[in-house]
Amino acid sequence: MRIGFSTSVIQRGKTGVAQYVFALLRALKIQNSHSSPSSSNHDFTLFVLEEDIPLFDFLGGGMEIVPISERFRPAVKNVLWHQIHLPRLAAQHRIDVLHIPSYRRMLWRRPCALVATIHDLAPFHVPEKYDWKRMFYGRVVVRRLAHRQHRIIAISENTARDIVQFFKVDRSRITVIHNGLEHARFFPGPGPRDQAHNQAKAIAATRYRLQKPFFLYVARLEHPAKNHLPLIAAFEQFKAANKSDWQLALAGSDWHGAETIHAAIKKSSVAAEIKTLGFVPDEQLSDLYRAADVFVYPSLYEGFGLPPIEAMACGCPVISSSRGSLAEVVGDAGAIIEPTDVSSITRQLQLFATDASVRDRFRAAGLVRAKQFDWSLSASATANVYASALQRR
Repeated sequence: MRIGFSTSVIQRGKTGVAQYVFALLRALKIQNSHSSPSSSNHDFTLFVLEEDIPLFDFLGGGMEIVPISERFRPAVKNVLWHQIHLPRLAAQHRIDVLHIPSYRRMLWRRPCALVATIHDLAPFHVPEKYDWKRMFYGRVVVRRLAHRQHRIIAISENTARDIVQFFKVDRSRITVIHNGLEHARFFPGPGPRDQAHNQAKAIAATRYRLQKPFFLYVARLEHPAKNHLPLIAAFEQFKAANKSDWQLALAGSDWHGAETIHAAIKKSSVAAEIKTLGFVPDEQLSDLYRAADVFVYPSLYEGFGLPPIEAMACGCPVISSSRGSLAEVVGDAGAIIEPTDVSSITRQLQLFATDASVRDRFRAAGLVRAKQFDWSLSASATANVYASALQRR
């Protein structure tokens, strides 16, 4: 079977969708090389924007790459490229199944069997997540496109329920495949836990000027969706009540509304203790998780939420929002907060900072929970969806 894979939604590798694409392709390549029953005899053709091609060097030439002109990178042009040019390319390359890993680029035309991954339906839950044009596209146009797909992958049961509710897609066409975890990257570290933690602490102190205990939030700086402002307000209350030396580290690229977040930090009474780290490269992320004393994830909505699971796998105790799929993914291995309730966040910051036994308990629970997620399992299930889509067509 020849599988086509559109990769132009990865935003130069700096988004959650990018991590999904990279990890899934890496796992699919491994399965192909092992000739597992569910993925043998698959040939992959990746459609990649020219400047993104080096990001796929990790595949080692194991998949065909078709370069796409950079003039199709802007969002509107990229949507049009998917609707006009990609169907022709799929036919030209004799693609059997075409996988679009984001609802934003689903096809109308059917040059072959179509599979789409829908990570979340945030436009229906966060009214100001995007400008009105993108909100209209996400709420109205995408609904029609969803019905053109032969199979849809939802990354959580929560997302699957949303697809049925908002897009009216029959549940039988949706397969829930949880995101996996790359356990070779995300683990507590070599040697005893305290030793690995201290080594990571030294790296964070040098690299990011994080020389004190710190709370970590890994998410792009997006307002209001990622909910940074209530976290900053809660951290201010925590510092005022606790008089501690803890810091707050915000790791992630600037995104829609980032200027609002930067302004809030600048005006904060504890601005000196809030560090914005920018985008953290993949090779540095696990060390940052290991260095953090507590991971906090107050997002307003997530279709899955990989960072809390990654933090758990690295031995970092987690405080997580209850919204979207986060309660489903985190389970009882993290402390759950109501993300719009500043006092709720403050209470958990205070509890985790002052009670080492709480941190130890959630650290242990998180390590167990993280073992339930593995990209090899996700890849096997995805290969089965490809076969099902081809049969359905």
